[in-house]
This record gives sequence, structure tokens and C-alpha cells, in this order.
Amino acid sequence: MIVRRLIITGRVQRVFYRDWTIATAQVLGLQGWVRNRRDGSVEALLAGEEEQVARMIEACREGPPAAEVTNIDVSEAELEPLSGFVRRPTS
Repeated sequence: MIVRRLIITGRVQRVFYRDWTIATAQVLGLQGWVRNRRDGSVEALLAGEEEQVARMIEACREGPPAAEVTNIDVSEAELEPLSGFVRRPTS
């Protein structure tokens, strides 16, 4: 299992990016969370098998139809106690 933290920038708020992320992560069998950030970006924590996490990162580069992703910063992260894939409050 690997864990990655993503900071996704561009037009990613008010375009259903979080809902799309939750649905896509669930299909891929990932655990983690997603939340809006006050700076207009979206942050996500992905935990799962390396291939599934890589597929999710690639999918996040497109996002839902109304999104316009300009950049994704990916970093390694510590595993947190997780249960499923959820939405967290804005940080």
C-alpha cells in the first residue's frame, strides 16, 4: 500500500470535483479523503495499491467535465486511520 497527498489547482472548486473524486476513488478501491482549501485548490489523500493510486492521479489530471486542472503536486504521505473515501471540511 502507498499513500500520496495531492494538491490540485486550476478551476477545481464549484465544478463537483470532490464528488467526482469520491466516486472515482471508490471505483478504484482506494481509501482516503478529499477537501477544498481556502486558496481555491483541492487537496486529496489517496491510499491503496500502487497501480490504483497511479490511475487515480492520472484521472485527477482531467477531473469532472467542468474542471480545468492546471497542476497537481504529488507527495508521499503518512498513512492515517482511514475508513473508505470521504469528504473533509475545507481547510
